[in-house]
Amino acid sequence: MAPKAIASPIPDSLYPTLSVFTLAIGLILTASFFIYEATSSRKTRNLTQELATGAVASVFLGFGSLFLLLASGVYV
Repeated sequence: MAPKAIASPIPDSLYPTLSVFTLAIGLILTASFFIYEATSSRKTRNLTQELATGAVASVFLGFGSLFLLLASGVYV
């Protein structure tokens, strides 16, 4: 039995597109987080909304960075 080569579940041609879209979504969520922080007072802030927005933005920015590295040829 010959071992099978490891293949990516996502085609290499989609890396640039995924990078652009996930980075754009992450930047939009980051901007909304900063706007929320700047426009709300300390008494009206909601910790769960801040954590959720920050976590989702972080995930999108992380995957966007990963796909950007893969699209540019840096295989991590």
